[in-house]
Amino acid sequence: MSTTMTKRLNVFERYLSLWVLLCMGVGVALGRLWPGAVQALQRLEFVEGSQVNVPIAVLIWLMIYPMMLKVDFTAVGGIARRPKGLMVTLFVNWLVKPFSMAFFAWLFLQHVFSAWVDPETARNYTAGLIILAAAPCTAMVFVWSYLTDGDPVYTLVQVAVNDLIMLFAFAPIVMFLCGVAQVIVPPKVLVTSVVVFIVIPLAAGYATRAWLLRRHGREWFEQQFLPRFHPVTVVALLATLVLIFAFQAGNLTQRWFAVVLLAVPILVQVYFNSGLTYLLMRLFRVPHSVAAPGALIGASNFFELAVAVAITLFGPESPAALACVVGVLVEVPVMLSVCRFCNATRPWYERGLASTGAAGS
Repeated sequence: MSTTMTKRLNVFERYLSLWVLLCMGVGVALGRLWPGAVQALQRLEFVEGSQVNVPIAVLIWLMIYPMMLKVDFTAVGGIARRPKGLMVTLFVNWLVKPFSMAFFAWLFLQHVFSAWVDPETARNYTAGLIILAAAPCTAMVFVWSYLTDGDPVYTLVQVAVNDLIMLFAFAPIVMFLCGVAQVIVPPKVLVTSVVVFIVIPLAAGYATRAWLLRRHGREWFEQQFLPRFHPVTVVALLATLVLIFAFQAGNLTQRWFAVVLLAVPILVQVYFNSGLTYLLMRLFRVPHSVAAPGALIGASNFFELAVAVAITLFGPESPAALACVVGVLVEVPVMLSVCRFCNATRPWYERGLASTGAAGS
């Protein structure tokens, strides 16, 4: 790829890691300087005891709804002619990634780092990391695909199918793995979270998309309507991060060493799953334009949903929520490094395909 990565992103995307750090600083400052106001916001719940925080829920909606508007489920039908890339991505996303994260979290937090983390906290950290890994990325995938010259239609299909599977698989996987980790997850609360943060915005996005496409056409929808939501999504994301870090101010300042420890299994998980996906794609002779985005989809997380579910299940100041917040900190710079790796190894990847002739994906 001849064009440098920094020239391909807008200002927000290019400096996303910086914005996240700034939001962290602002949030922590708010939490430490005005704890009363932050606690008042924290107590705003839809139903007492539900732990579904109203401000965060509204902001999550403002982020997820525009994402769902972009998902074209009619594109799923065309995948039958090129199924290999999708099959590899789904295999890693649903049969490897959650379980490998559970293993790495158990290995590092409950054994390697056991001298610094008590058993109960380690189990809660593990639950947060499981929640983080059980939801494949939906929004930032399109940025990663763009950076690696990915096939946009194929990427869209991968996202659409993942979203459909997430409706049915996310809750059972989290419940099962958290049960193995000896953390009790109330099924009703988890299912409610999936309905609130996936089913409803997905249905609203699908209905809005279908109606506007019929009324105004695809060109107007994609060129005029969707761009209007970009500032909303950006502001909602940054505001969510500020609130999350404000709620986590005590943890982040008093448990800064835990943040470092939590980053280790997340880093190992990302590089393991992206590398596995990339190699499997090459083994099955999938074109690089599908393999690179697939590797990134296989490693990235739907951190907005993960943070919301962790807060709903365990509370905004819980170790599980902190684990998901660390995932937010790690996600962007690490995924950019994976993008660079995929681009740098493109000649190696394509030489392997050219040796005997690439098969269809």
